[in-house]
Amino acid sequence: MKQSIAGVAPAETSEVTIMTVWPTLGASGAGRFLGRRFMIRWGIGILTLGKVFAALSIPVALGLYFAKIMPFSGQCYRLTNRRVVIETIYRRAVQSWVELDRFDTIEVLVQPGQDWYRAGDLVFRQGQIETFRLMGVSRPESFKHTCLDARRGYVGVRAAMSR
Repeated sequence: MKQSIAGVAPAETSEVTIMTVWPTLGASGAGRFLGRRFMIRWGIGILTLGKVFAALSIPVALGLYFAKIMPFSGQCYRLTNRRVVIETIYRRAVQSWVELDRFDTIEVLVQPGQDWYRAGDLVFRQGQIETFRLMGVSRPESFKHTCLDARRGYVGVRAAMSR
């Protein structure tokens, strides 16, 4: 479909990807465990226990990373003009989603160990009810604001069309 502005199309016409993000190692318990160890600042000068632990755990971290990008187990998070989607890397099979009108706020929760990855969980809420969660999003504030902007446009257009 040709679009006059790239990535912009009416939600009724087609679903268009606005942004795709990949979960960090901070999305898994093992990754958060490593992140907590990497943050240990005990040591002398620039040589800290956390840096030593990071160097020694490179094989483990690489194993966790490659497990996350394997075609059948890897995931990505995609924001479209209609919804936020968790899908598999291989074949882009949708695992779960939330429509843009099914949340009104997004909370960023940084679990222990995720701060080392500059990551956090995005919790989508409708009032006080959690409707969706994305784990270990890299630079979560940026993705949060993009989701809220897309939601604002989607809800605004739907309200204008219903009049």
